Amino acid sequence: MEGPDLHPALAAIGRARVVPVVREEDAERAVEVGEWAAGQGLEAVELTATIPGWREAFAELRNRAPDVTLGVGTLRTRADAEAAVEAGADFLVTPHPAPEVIEVADAHGVPAIGGGFTPAEVLAAADRGVAKLFPAHVGGIAFMTSLLALAPGARIVPTGGVALGDVPEWLAAGAFAVGVGSDLRPGEQAEAQLRAIRREVTA
Repeated sequence: MEGPDLHPALAAIGRARVVPVVREEDAERAVEVGEWAAGQGLEAVELTATIPGWREAFAELRNRAPDVTLGVGTLRTRADAEAAVEAGADFLVTPHPAPEVIEVADAHGVPAIGGGFTPAEVLAAADRGVAKLFPAHVGGIAFMTSLLALAPGARIVPTGGVALGDVPEWLAAGAFAVGVGSDLRPGEQAEAQLRAIRREVTA
């Protein structure tokens, strides 16, 4: 599913299958969540640019978890993208079509996951490599499978309102990986669910 042409950062997302989308009220908490996620064996973590002090959080998380593929999401403008590239992001993520973000990513050789909701938006982003289906909970799994029927093999990462417990169903339906937000927080329940997902995916 990864393919020989896939950028290493995107391949890491595909191997992780679950991508934490860290959106916290402050940088300190964001680092805690990101470090915990890395400790669970997740290869890729996305910090959102909506976190106050996200640059500081990014630098600290990079220091604490140097082996994790670390990206920046919720990028909507050229300035956002340039700041993320300057910070050293391994990948960029947009919540909707954002041509300026893609231009910056291409100029610097950084992979970008373009966000979209309509079939045209999602499949255009998938043609570039990997697409983010957002908000995924609105159309649900049936919507994603309809998109995959149009473009078998398209790499789609559903994100937005996805419960951790529903991840196996999304993966079984053909998702490249699944972005999970509020459900991925330090705690015994989340750790147990992640272990179960890992066992199921491995099986």
